[in-house]
Parts: sequence; structure tokens; C-alpha cells
Amino acid sequence: MSAKGRVAVFISGRGSNMVALVEAAKAPDFPADVVLVLSNRPDAAGLAYARQQGIATVAFDHKLYSDRESFEHALQHTLESKNIEFVCLAGFMRLLTPWFVGQWRNRMINIHPALQPLYKGLHTHERALADGVKIHGCTVHFVVPEMDAGPIIAQAAVPVLDDDTPDSLGARVLAQEHLIYPMALNWLASSRLSIDGARVSLSGADPREAALIAPALS
Repeated sequence: MSAKGRVAVFISGRGSNMVALVEAAKAPDFPADVVLVLSNRPDAAGLAYARQQGIATVAFDHKLYSDRESFEHALQHTLESKNIEFVCLAGFMRLLTPWFVGQWRNRMINIHPALQPLYKGLHTHERALADGVKIHGCTVHFVVPEMDAGPIIAQAAVPVLDDDTPDSLGARVLAQEHLIYPMALNWLASSRLSIDGARVSLSGADPREAALIAPALS
């Protein structure tokens, strides 16, 4: 393995979490480098940012492929040619087949805007508000064939406010995504994570007793 882990980030849109990863990786002591940004949409806005940062980009329009397998074999060939060691999904709006997920077992992670195992799929903030939950948040997890599942690496929670809209709640959750995704990649590239079934352990973790309670106690 290289001195710094070589990372590819998959995006489908503006890639705000990709930006957070790239910015974090600029730190000299960060154990990974984002060396490739890949998209299934040639018009994804995040590609322009990556190019401005001097990062290689490639777009594979999934609509031009006859099936998922041929699309994913093209992805895999590119990742191998770039000597990629880790894959981060950052708003990549394509389901991946068990074959591709298997190629990256325990080396591919995703950020999801909900506290898993709740609210898999889309419209997580709307669903949280409709259910009246008092705490919402985001999850970084290892990717498995099942959508928005897999062993959980890190989570961040925010209180749900009485006047929240999906946009206001989503903005607070997104701010936490930008904090915990680089943190999780740091741990992964530093070989600090171990997996036992559905549980992920972090070596050298500092246990804390603090809890988020919402509404706050007076």
C-alpha cells in the first residue's frame, strides 16, 4: 500500500461531500489522497471542482451501457488502472451490483443522510419530519449489496426543531456529513477499523459519556 491511500470518489451531482473529503485530504497528516473523481453523469457539477483541484476525473454515462454489469466493468477497469485502494460514494445515485460491491468489500464506504437503520433511500428529511422524530442525523457505513445498509462506521445526530422544514433540517445534517465523512475515511485509511459482523470497532477510540437529548433539558 502506498504511503497515502489512493481514493476514488463517486458522485452524481455537486458532490459537496466530495469537496469535504478533498479539503480534508490536503492536510499533510491525512492518510489518504483523493486521486480520482468519477461520475455517472457527464454534467455533474462536482467534476468541475475536481478538475480545478488538479484531480483526475472521468464520467461514465450509465445510459450508454446495455446493462449494469458492463457499466461496472468499465468502472472497475478504471479503478484498477489508477491503483485505487478505497472508494467513497458521495451522492452517487446508482445502485451497485453484488459483483462490484464484492470487489471493494470493506474498502468502499458511503454517507447517508439518516441515522441508519432508519430511512433508507430518498427523502430522508421529509420522512423524519413526518414521523415526528426528535433526533435525526447521518451515517457513514461500509457498502454492502443491500441499499443504505452495511456496518456502521460513524454517526452524527442533530435535534429536530419545531419549525424545521426538510431544507432547514437537511442543511444541519449536511454540515455534520461534512465532518464525519472525512473522519471515517481517515480511520479507514489508517487501518484503525475492524469489523465483526455488523459491528465496527475503532482502535484507540476515546469513549465519551455525552448524550444529545432533544428537546434539551431545562
